[in-house]
Amino acid sequence: MPPIDLNTNKQKTLVVIGGGAAGFFCAVNAARLATSLRVVIVEKSNKILSKVRASGGGRCNVTHACFDLAVLSKNYPRGQHFLKKAFHWFSPANTVEWFEERHVPLKTEADGRMFPLSDNSETIVGCLVKEANKYGVEILMNRTVEEIVKEGDSGFSVHFANAQPLAGDYICVACGGFSKATQFDWLVKTGHQIESPAPSLFTFNIPGNDITSMMGISVPQVTVKILSTKLAESGPLLITHWGLSGPVILKLSAWGAKELAAFNYHFGIVVNWLHTYNESSLKASWSQLRKQYGSQKIGSRNPFALPGRLWNYFLHKCAISPEINWADLSAAQQSRLIKILTGQEFQVSGKTTFKEEFVTCGGIKLAEIDVNSMQSKIVPGLFFAGEIMDVDGVTGGFNFQHAWTSGWLAAKSVAESANNLNQTRPADNDVIKRR
Repeated sequence: MPPIDLNTNKQKTLVVIGGGAAGFFCAVNAARLATSLRVVIVEKSNKILSKVRASGGGRCNVTHACFDLAVLSKNYPRGQHFLKKAFHWFSPANTVEWFEERHVPLKTEADGRMFPLSDNSETIVGCLVKEANKYGVEILMNRTVEEIVKEGDSGFSVHFANAQPLAGDYICVACGGFSKATQFDWLVKTGHQIESPAPSLFTFNIPGNDITSMMGISVPQVTVKILSTKLAESGPLLITHWGLSGPVILKLSAWGAKELAAFNYHFGIVVNWLHTYNESSLKASWSQLRKQYGSQKIGSRNPFALPGRLWNYFLHKCAISPEINWADLSAAQQSRLIKILTGQEFQVSGKTTFKEEFVTCGGIKLAEIDVNSMQSKIVPGLFFAGEIMDVDGVTGGFNFQHAWTSGWLAAKSVAESANNLNQTRPADNDVIKRR
């Protein structure tokens, strides 16, 4: 009988690369589920959970109150089918339960976004840090990973640009997305393929357009279409000093991430400011509006509930005096106003990162990852969580939900493996006797 390798009794180690939402969730759950496991988070910066702190204007949009998994998965431009399966293991309902069990209740806002009841992201950060401390998770800062080396059957070594290598039996890569393909080179060395990255969740720059004089105005429901594509979305829109933003623009940027990158972020859009009308239906209703408001000044009678400044901007664009009565509109003025209200065109030239919501599409190809464990199909013991995979969601808590789900699945898989190894090892006394 071959000799027993005494190293089988050493403590197993999970190295989590990335101190963000997905990395922390993987680390704290793995440490909780496998108490004999050593868990180490390595973070390239000197800060942890940065996006969690900044998300939702400092409130942290933890998840979205969408509990139909088929509907939920449709909020991911890339990764829909993959996540539909993953969400069966850990869904928004599980996220709510997980945080509430740790005395962090969540609340739902009118648009479905869920925040901590405290309205303070530090509540979420504090909860995750407390879990890490409770279960002895180690955190190493300022560690820039250069390479993951497979050490035969005994695990891995993680090599850093600025520190000594770290040995691990399991590795979970949860370092977020990258904006350049070359930044994935250290993962390509493991044998994985990459979907080319591109920015997602960005706002549209419209330099030199006078719409920017309306900065700060928001409209609750508009429809925006991108010309020369099939891309169209409806939702709230915000006018900024550089162009257009708000949920409707962010959704378009997510769904159109690849196409808009191919356009080099120069393209045309059409905005319908009146979600209940199109050009044809507004024309059909115009005679009734003239009849109803005929004796009233058009500047003071806005039947579409648009912000007053914006309504007067449209009148100015159409060379209509706000002092004339509805009944006195000429046919040409009427036609121009209908056209701008239901189909104002803009030329977009460039993009702006949307604050803390910066997300990239692209990453590790999903066909190379086991959806039930987040383990690599190519390298056993290597796991992925969060944005490093080719998954991205629209704004509204969906990207965090992916982080929680993938982090939890990786943790569960690592813990099960570590626990099984412990159960199958001979006791120390038995090893001594057999030697």
